[in-house]
Amino acid sequence: MSTPTPIRGYTASKDQLLARLRRVEGQVRGVEKMVDEDRYCIDVLTQISAIQAALDKVALGLLDGHARHCMHEGAAEGRADEMATEMMAAVGRLMKRG
Repeated sequence: MSTPTPIRGYTASKDQLLARLRRVEGQVRGVEKMVDEDRYCIDVLTQISAIQAALDKVALGLLDGHARHCMHEGAAEGRADEMATEMMAAVGRLMKRG
């Protein structure tokens, strides 16, 4: 008997999340091509900034799903403090970038 796939905080928006990630992947390939073609540095940096912004949106969506689903579920299991600590550590890692 197989184990059922767990429901994650992003399960309801998984298709949208995957579409965003595919767009980011395309942007990264575009930057790779720009470097290969020796494009102007500032143009490459502008595209990298756009990629970072797109990834930030993905991360924010994941955090939202985690807060609304996973933390709610954890609180119901008596693990609210543990879940809050885990989420705040993830937020801290996202904010330290760069």
